[in-house]
Formats: sequence, C-alpha cells, structure tokens
Amino acid sequence: MDPNPEPASSGDENNNAVLEHRSFARIGFLGNPSDVYFGRTISFTIGNFWASAKLEPSEHLLIKPHPFHDLVRFDSLDNLVCRLKSEGYYGGVRLLMAICKVFRSYCKDNDIHLHDRNFTLSYDTNIPRQTGLSGSSAIVSATLSCLLDFYSVFKTVLLKSMVVVLFTCKEHMDRVGYGIYTIMDINLLPPLHLIYTENPSDSGKVHSTVRRKWLDGDEFIISSMAEIAKLAEEGRTALLNKDYTKLKELMNRNFDLRRSIFGDECLGAMNIEMVEVARKIGAAAKFTGSGGAVVAFCPDGPSQVKLLEEECKKAGFIVEPVKLVPTRLNNSDLKKKKKKKKKKKKKKILI
Repeated sequence: MDPNPEPASSGDENNNAVLEHRSFARIGFLGNPSDVYFGRTISFTIGNFWASAKLEPSEHLLIKPHPFHDLVRFDSLDNLVCRLKSEGYYGGVRLLMAICKVFRSYCKDNDIHLHDRNFTLSYDTNIPRQTGLSGSSAIVSATLSCLLDFYSVFKTVLLKSMVVVLFTCKEHMDRVGYGIYTIMDINLLPPLHLIYTENPSDSGKVHSTVRRKWLDGDEFIISSMAEIAKLAEEGRTALLNKDYTKLKELMNRNFDLRRSIFGDECLGAMNIEMVEVARKIGAAAKFTGSGGAVVAFCPDGPSQVKLLEEECKKAGFIVEPVKLVPTRLNNSDLKKKKKKKKKKKKKKILI
C-alpha cells in the first residue's frame, strides 16, 4: 500500500465527487513541539499511524460520529463510566466541527467565495490516543484537505489555515505569529523506534502551571525552554554531519530538560518508565510530543534493538520501527506561505 496516497475521488468531479484524504501521525524529534513557547523543533511524519477524512456531497450538512471514538451507546451505566475514565468525554466530531467553523471564518475574512452545496463529513483514525503523536491534528489536517478540494480553494492557504486551527482563533494566532519552516532530507535520520502503551496517560496534563509561569517571566522556565529550542538547531547540525553520538546526547538532554521543567508527577510514572526502559540498554529516548509515547534511537544497531524489544516486552510496552513518510511540501511551497510580520516566530524543521 502506498503510505502517502493521492486523494481519492469518484463520481462527477464538480458536484458529486466523494473526497478522501489521509494525514499521518507526527513525531516531535528534538526541540520544543509546542508553539506557545516559540523556539524551534525538528519533527517528521510517520507511516505507522494515520487519520483519514471523507467528504460526500449531500442535501444537508452532516457530521457523522465515529462508531468507536464518538460512542454514545453503552451496555450499562458502569460501561459508560469506565469508557469515560479511559477515553475521556471528547471524540473527533468536535474537531470536524471546529475546522469547518475556522475554514468558513478564514474564507469570509479573506473574501474567498464558497459555493452553497452541502456535504456529509466523517473520519477514521488508527493513531493511538494520548500518545503525543498529533492524532487530533491529523484528523483536522485530513478534514481541511477535503474542504479545500470540495470548495476548490487554492491550497496555498493550507499551512496558514492550519496555524489558525491549532490556536482555535485568529486573534491568538495573530498574537503568537507564524512559523518558519525548513525541509530536510528524511534519509539523514538513523533508524528509530516508537515505544508506546495501549493504556497511555493523558498527555494534555503536562502543561499544568508551566505555561502560566512562562507568561509570568519565570527565569528557570524561560531559560530551560530556550535551551530546548537550541537543541533542535544543534540536532540539525548533528544530522547533517551524521554525528549520531551527538544526536543521542541531544535526545537525552531534551527529555531531561522537560522533566526538570514539568516534574515527575506531571509527566506520569508510565511515561517516565518508557524512557528509562530504553536508557537501561543504552538507547537514547524522549517523548514524541507531550507524553504518552517515546521515540528511541539505538546507536549500537540491531543487537541493541533486540535488547530494547526484550525490555519493552517485559515492561508491557509496544515497540516498533518508525516508518518515515516524506512531506509533500517543498521549500518553494513554503516560501509562498511566509507571512511578513515583525513578531517572534517559531522555527520548525520538517523532515
């Protein structure tokens, strides 16, 4: 199967086309993956997991709940409570509704005319929940691609619109500013492995009071975030030079800094254990995002990978090779999307 398929369509291309798009999970490899702290990050998409969206023209505008992720029918009250404890209150419908709202607002604000035909929107995903693999963003991205095709909106608005989506409102986006993106060759990356569990902790809890302290000017938080941002720049140099010894050092330092900022209670015992299991056999390890999954690098090769698999099995964790997926954008595309603002900008390195 093509890991990065072209969008599928059927029927009349103008009025009756059924549109489907897929977006892949993302690993934040080095740096700070959260835009709210500015800084830099190296990140890449992986073919291990993805989300897809499907848009079908219809008489009324309908958002279809997912049969599993938006479950509203239960066997009993206890079943309902158990489900809420493990999965939370929110599914993907809110994401589909949110991107529809943001997309419409963006087009209105920018005098982009949209036709008045309606559609039925649905989604599917196999990205594990609460693993820091950008599962929600993948659903949003796939849905946005469907909307862009359905309304024949020029796709150079994609990157800019995604920034709006991630911050939920245009006012916040304007205050934060836009990212600067640089594309790198995915072949620079060494073999990596993904570690996760079937019952992850909530990665959303990790931000707790840190954001408030950062806004209040806490010197420790600000200096630590600045150092994390610097790790991405150093990581880029290490990759270009194929200095994998340095890369291992940077990955471990990245996690250690995050741990010192948020604290063990906030990160969660299981998340920390995944990192420690990898480090136990000499591998480098850090979160893929805010927590819930770990990306590991075994510099000693296959023998070390085997040890990693054995230790993860003992601990009850799932481990699998990272399948890299190249971005479809190129540096020429990104230059067209740069916003000329005299604000601080987050630098992202896309692999």
